[in-house]
Amino acid sequence: MTVMKIFGSDYLNELSAKALGNPRKRQPRNIHLTSQDPCQRLFNAMEPGSYIRPHRHSSDPRDELLIAVRGSMALVTFDEVGVVSGVLRFSSNKHGENWAIGAEVAASTWHTVIALEPGSVLLEVKAGPFDPDQPKDLASWAPEEGSKDSSEYLRQLTDSLLIFPSFSS
Repeated sequence: MTVMKIFGSDYLNELSAKALGNPRKRQPRNIHLTSQDPCQRLFNAMEPGSYIRPHRHSSDPRDELLIAVRGSMALVTFDEVGVVSGVLRFSSNKHGENWAIGAEVAASTWHTVIALEPGSVLLEVKAGPFDPDQPKDLASWAPEEGSKDSSEYLRQLTDSLLIFPSFSS
């Protein structure tokens, strides 16, 4: 018998509460059962101030689908030397010409995601299986997560969202 997984508001509220209590200000939760599953799916609850070091997935090339389940986020893309090349504001609850519900990011694209409002939850989907010994490619031009420079870097990125035009959806 197949068991249905249901992801309601209680599930998302619990995940967001864990993100609030996490020093990283985010909390991932896998939907897939093992790293060998052919489709890797996870929710990632994120709070403003959570820093995800810019990265890409070219060592183990797999595109990544990012969908806003709750709240609002910004997908920031970069060129090879770390200059912002684009911003996509995406949200589950905002609509208009400058908002989307998500994006598919090519494996070779440098990117990060920034939570724009409390309680934001992202759904991430990538092809599996996942090899935990094959790390994602972290940008050498961006500070390490948890370093003294990461907060300032995130602040500068967030400030740049105010002036950088969004991709068209």
